[in-house]
Amino acid sequence: MARPREPIDLIAAKGRKHLTNEEYEERRQSEVTASNDNIKPPLFLSKKEREKFMELAEQLIELKIMSNLDCDILARYIKAETEYIKVTKQLQKIKFVPDKKSMVTEEAQLAEQYAQYNYLSKIQNRFMKACNENARELGLTISSRCRLVIPKVKEEKPENKFMKHSKHA
Repeated sequence: MARPREPIDLIAAKGRKHLTNEEYEERRQSEVTASNDNIKPPLFLSKKEREKFMELAEQLIELKIMSNLDCDILARYIKAETEYIKVTKQLQKIKFVPDKKSMVTEEAQLAEQYAQYNYLSKIQNRFMKACNENARELGLTISSRCRLVIPKVKEEKPENKFMKHSKHA
């Protein structure tokens, strides 16, 4: 199985391939790059979600990760995160304590609370998975960011003026 194609700048920074300058230039020109000049939050996001969208988008643009094509996936991430938080708050409200005022037996009441808790936790798990998947796509997780980091190019050492007089020159 072949590895995913890496940008030529990353290959050059790693120093793995020995290509001529013409081959580097040809490869660089053949790479697809998308602009990031029209990044706007989708209309289906609430005002608070749009603010979060712009906050994250600015950080991703600064890292040179986000383009105009990524607006939808960032919006899906934010929407899934919002829904995850809502479900989590509902789960925190459920208490497995019988209500003394109710005419329902304690076992039946506990069974109902457990069923509701189980149902909500399944929904919470779905939203968590959606958040994680979208976060990986955007480089918001630690492991996905590590793959995006371009190593620094090693600086050439200045030529030692005494080397020309040695035997190794």
